[in-house]
Amino acid sequence: MRLRTLLIWLAVVPTVAMGTQVTVTAQRLLEQSAQLRADVEAAERVGAPLYTLMVDMQAERTATASLWAGTAGSEGELRIRRAATDSAAAEFRALADDPSRSFTEVTRQLDKLTGHRQRADTRSGAADSTLAYYSEVIGKVIQVYQQEFSHAEDAELAQASRPVVSMLQATEMVAREDTVLALAGPSGELGFVGYDQFVSSLGAQRYLHEALIVPHLTARDERFYERVVGSEDWQEKTRIENAVLSGHKDTVAGIKLPAEVSGWSSAHANFSVQMTTLNIDLARSVLTRGEAKAAELQAEVAWLIAGSGGGLLAVVVVVFFTTRSVLRRLHDLHERTVTVAEQTLPDVVARLQRGQTVDPEALPAVSGDRDEVGRISDAFARAVAVSVDGHRQLAAERHGFGLFASGIASRTGNLVSRQLSLTEDLQDTFGHDEALLAQLMRSDQLTVGMRRQIENLLILAGGEVPDPHTEPMRVADLLREAAAEVEDFRRIERQALDETSVEPSAISQISHLLAELLDNATRFSPPKSKVVIRAELVADGLSVEIEDRGPRVTPERYEEMNGRLHQAPPYSVLAQNAHRLGLFVVGHLADQLGATVTLRRSVYGGTCAVVVLPAQLLLPSEGETPREPARREPARVAATPAAAPAPAPAAAVAAPAEEPEHEHAPEAEPEPEPVEHTSAGLPSRRTKTPRHAPATALAARPAPVPAPARPALPERVPQTHIADELRAPHAPETQVPQDTATPEEVADAWADYEQGTQTVEEELRRDQS
Repeated sequence: MRLRTLLIWLAVVPTVAMGTQVTVTAQRLLEQSAQLRADVEAAERVGAPLYTLMVDMQAERTATASLWAGTAGSEGELRIRRAATDSAAAEFRALADDPSRSFTEVTRQLDKLTGHRQRADTRSGAADSTLAYYSEVIGKVIQVYQQEFSHAEDAELAQASRPVVSMLQATEMVAREDTVLALAGPSGELGFVGYDQFVSSLGAQRYLHEALIVPHLTARDERFYERVVGSEDWQEKTRIENAVLSGHKDTVAGIKLPAEVSGWSSAHANFSVQMTTLNIDLARSVLTRGEAKAAELQAEVAWLIAGSGGGLLAVVVVVFFTTRSVLRRLHDLHERTVTVAEQTLPDVVARLQRGQTVDPEALPAVSGDRDEVGRISDAFARAVAVSVDGHRQLAAERHGFGLFASGIASRTGNLVSRQLSLTEDLQDTFGHDEALLAQLMRSDQLTVGMRRQIENLLILAGGEVPDPHTEPMRVADLLREAAAEVEDFRRIERQALDETSVEPSAISQISHLLAELLDNATRFSPPKSKVVIRAELVADGLSVEIEDRGPRVTPERYEEMNGRLHQAPPYSVLAQNAHRLGLFVVGHLADQLGATVTLRRSVYGGTCAVVVLPAQLLLPSEGETPREPARREPARVAATPAAAPAPAPAAAVAAPAEEPEHEHAPEAEPEPEPVEHTSAGLPSRRTKTPRHAPATALAARPAPVPAPARPALPERVPQTHIADELRAPHAPETQVPQDTATPEEVADAWADYEQGTQTVEEELRRDQS
């Protein structure tokens, strides 16, 4: 998973969690606010009729007790109370239409009201059971208040609604006292059950006032409550209650109440109105507080959404800029790393390999940052420093090994030069012995090849090929010199233009480059096939093509070989290709000359090497006298005796014995080149004769005086040592019959030849591995 994705997830997960929590909290608060508003609406719509129903039921219960006791005028009072109850019940039934609330229990109890009224009218059963029905209905009404309007889910509202419910319960206890005293009737006597109910109601209402009402009143409600309980009517109520408790008399039938109970009705009528007002005020206070609480919850939701939205926006902004900063720093670190890996480090390694110094400012430095990205950057800088130190050490070792190899190559090259000089001396001394001369020529050719291999080592070690040339050389002479370096030089056909010459400083390098390509062409082509080298001027300079008839090579192989020509390999690659270093040498020389070398498939099925020399290395040579190529190393040369006949130009050097017939010669044939010969009459391999030296100077040069210890060797005259069979006149050449082989047979023959060549190469590779 990408780092960008991880950072986004780190931001998305907390944001979604926070958003979910805010949504849930806001939804809960909105539901609570809606519930409060629904409770307030229900209390305003149903609470007042429900409270009226409770008061009317209490009054009807008292009137029913008076009727049961036989109090005068109780029937008319009962009818009035029943009518008020029916009206309140009808209004309650019309408004209590929500089946999800607990109003249905009150409605179900009201359905039994008619039956209990009939019992009261006929006085069937006991009075206590009829009066208990009214008490049960009133208890259900108080229970509705306690369940529907107490707001138990909100602690503040529950605390505010607690005095309201307690006040309703206390009012019910006082109403029960009123019912019990009304049941005593004119006689003022109560049964033991009735008296117990009075005492219980009195104790309950005093407990409710002292423990559950007064401690929970607000300051305003507490002042109003103190005015109610401090009034004369409340004080009269308290005196009557105390008198009943202490001044009653026990009789055989029950309890005889004291005379003070006669003032209960007027006092109850007055303080009950005040208590009703207090109950209504408390209920309205709770409703107002509930409405305010609902609005407060909505405001809290708004602030929650706004604050959470702002917080989420801040989180998103912080995460965005943090992610952007981290990714930007990582991108910068990646760009710097790629730049160092692909540009700086290869350039540093290349400079170290070339022996050049490295600017420390070009390498990444340790910044000392303590954050994670900075530590990664510092770790990469340390890794680069370790890598550069390793490459610096390898470059130093390679440079030291190059100096060592150059020294060995130089010393060995001096020995080879001395060997060549000794060979030439032997040729001069024993040139009359044809068998020995052939062996000496063979030894000379092998020594020249040895010298070229030593120069290869010198080139690969970073050195330069010694170049004794001081004057330009014709292209034809340059090709001849390069061909003379090859062991199988007789198979090479040369085609060149004489109107172009090469700069002296590049002669040895070009000759060595072409010699390597020619040697490669002769070794990897059929023994009797020709290798053609041609040179001609092109737009970019001088093009030299070397074409052989070797085996077919795949395009991938050509790509691999061209890669060797275009880049300097490390020592490990050189070691793996120790038997094929020619291409690496050619690549080094081409790089030094600014030339390009490309290998491609020839139209004859073999390989064609195309060398393009830059025009800066060329000079025009029109009108100049052709000359022999300058010597590449010192060698002793003997002057040609004056009496010796001039040799033919075709036998000038130890190159191919004659020029190919298709060589492009200039229209005006130049003078024959002055060629020096050894004392035995053989052509010398090299000459140091400068270009401007006249030919007469060679003839006037005195011959070396032979040593007195031995007589001078006989001079070698051309064709004096030729075999008798060759002295006869040339017989006419027989006409070669035309080949009658079909194209398919020729193709099969070439396929057999290629297969045999590949088999030999594989055996050579196995032997060398």
